[in-house]
Amino acid sequence: MRELRSQPEGRERSGSVTDFVGRRRELKELREDIARTGLDTLSGRKAKAPRARVLLVAGRPGSGRTTLAETFVREVADQYPDGVLRTRLTAPGGETVATERALRGLLAELGQRTPPGAGEDELSSVLRTALQERRAIILIDDAADPHQVDAMLPDTPECLVVVTAEGPLTGIPDVRPCTLGGLDTVSAVGMLARRIGDTRVATDPRAAESLAEACGGQPAALELVGGWLAARPKAAVADVAKQLHDMPGGAGGPLGRAFRLVYDSLPQPAQRTLRLLPLAPAGLVDSHTASALAGCSVAAAQSTLDDFAGLGLVRHAPDGLFLLPGSLAPMLQALLEAKERPAEVQLARARMLERTVRLLHSCRAMAVAEGDDPDAELQELLDGLPRALRFPDRRAAAVWLDTRLPALTAAASLAVADGELDTLARRLVAALVRALADHRGTAEAAPELYGLHRLVLDVAERRGLHREQAAALLNLADLDAETGRTQEALERYRAALDAGRAANDPYATGRAMESVGGAYQELADWHRASDWFGRALAQALSRGERADEARLYGRLGNVHTYAGRYGDALRSWRAAAAGYRKLADVPGQAKALSEMARIQEYAGRPEESLHTCREAVELARRAGDQRLQAALQVRLADTLDRLGDPAAARLHRSAADRLLGDDPAACEIRSGSD
Repeated sequence: MRELRSQPEGRERSGSVTDFVGRRRELKELREDIARTGLDTLSGRKAKAPRARVLLVAGRPGSGRTTLAETFVREVADQYPDGVLRTRLTAPGGETVATERALRGLLAELGQRTPPGAGEDELSSVLRTALQERRAIILIDDAADPHQVDAMLPDTPECLVVVTAEGPLTGIPDVRPCTLGGLDTVSAVGMLARRIGDTRVATDPRAAESLAEACGGQPAALELVGGWLAARPKAAVADVAKQLHDMPGGAGGPLGRAFRLVYDSLPQPAQRTLRLLPLAPAGLVDSHTASALAGCSVAAAQSTLDDFAGLGLVRHAPDGLFLLPGSLAPMLQALLEAKERPAEVQLARARMLERTVRLLHSCRAMAVAEGDDPDAELQELLDGLPRALRFPDRRAAAVWLDTRLPALTAAASLAVADGELDTLARRLVAALVRALADHRGTAEAAPELYGLHRLVLDVAERRGLHREQAAALLNLADLDAETGRTQEALERYRAALDAGRAANDPYATGRAMESVGGAYQELADWHRASDWFGRALAQALSRGERADEARLYGRLGNVHTYAGRYGDALRSWRAAAAGYRKLADVPGQAKALSEMARIQEYAGRPEESLHTCREAVELARRAGDQRLQAALQVRLADTLDRLGDPAAARLHRSAADRLLGDDPAACEIRSGSD
């Protein structure tokens, strides 16, 4: 089994696990809790089902709960050979991450495909099944709702679940929290020494202890103050300790005072950039996001973010990303609301979304430009982009899309929820849908596409945009149909038909009627299927849409065949063949005639089937469709066998063998054409 290394959405780390100091007692308690007897057993009750042991690290944001959990997981990881899965349930801005999204992330790391549109219960069941035979750790960071945690608990005692949260997990049995306060003085001073060097601490140890006390032993506060001192080698530790002690009591506690110290020392442009970072979706920031928010160059934004990382205001993450610590988000949000006018905030958000749209166009253009059929319009768009917005190659664009996907989907959700940026929201969703489809393919990207189409539907319904509403409903229904939710698809196709009629959109109404017929066909309701295909056909005939006419005659022919109405089926396929002939579509005509031959055989008319099949073989030969030609040769052989001409039948089977050669699917054709 492969090792699991899930990277969660916007995961905060309160310092690096390699810089971990103190907390030895807490680590010992957590290790002991793994083997602790369950409460149900102690009280004499039999547990309902064996489940994973759940360990809780509880503490306020900034207490170092994530770092402790990461350190503990690293220490016990060798006992769980199937690796570590990670997810985060609260975004840095305080928004709860949807349970479905968190479950999909865990399943993706396990290599499990998830059907688009699947709900929490189904995804939870799939996760439990996938973990049934594994010994793995699930690290759930920043949980706020016990119900979300419960949905992720494996039904096997061989797995371990480690949760960080601010308070208890009420409702989940047999969980004893490891509650964190501040670091002891020795550990707090040790953390400072890691940031500013042993020499400065040894020069004035009492000042270092006083500074640790002023920070309340909080790792996040110590990180900020240590970063501030590291950037100022000549600053005295004692002066900083006195400055923090002298701050007013209402400054937000030790963390608030440490943040104020760092924030006030920044130049005004950097202060404004920092204030705007809470607008970054999912707490994920890169140079483009910061540049668009602040209205500065990408190079200046990168330099500012590097400075912020040195001060502990953001955390470094792979692939050029930075994470906004959740412990700082409330203070930054308060500054944003106090210092920035609403119009300026909205403008910054719009700049960020516009930049994201342009990057998505650039990302998609790289996929299309290196494909078999380059898109001239996209290439022209790419040529018009500044160098800073271009990707060097398709791989770089794909990596950007993968690593930014949590932020991109969050940006789309926030844009839709905003309500005042609907035009930008629709453009962003459309660009993300196309980029995902071109880089991953529609089938692989289906779960993400499902959520994006739902966002489009939200905007369309809110704004009364019937055409967009119909398109979103059709897309969602198609995904429902592909995953076997035929009844749900049918309801959405009907809703799309209503929206298409309200928009007076003949394409949407025709497409919806045909799709309703297809859903009824899947449900084996041949009468309703033929009725709806007939309605779609009538509209196509009235509009002179010849390609649609030929296709719909064929769909009617299929339904009549399934229903055993061979006369109606022959008439429909004859009309389809005539339509393809008028369109000069030789392959389409050949396939229509091959279906006619099959139905004639079903109807007990082998001589007619033989004649039609020979005509279809000639058309397939002209079209260059060797597989269809071979299938028809096999059908001819079967018919000739039934007519008592085995010698001619052998000739046609030999012809089929020559056409198929080493085709791996040849055995299916050779076994019979029906």
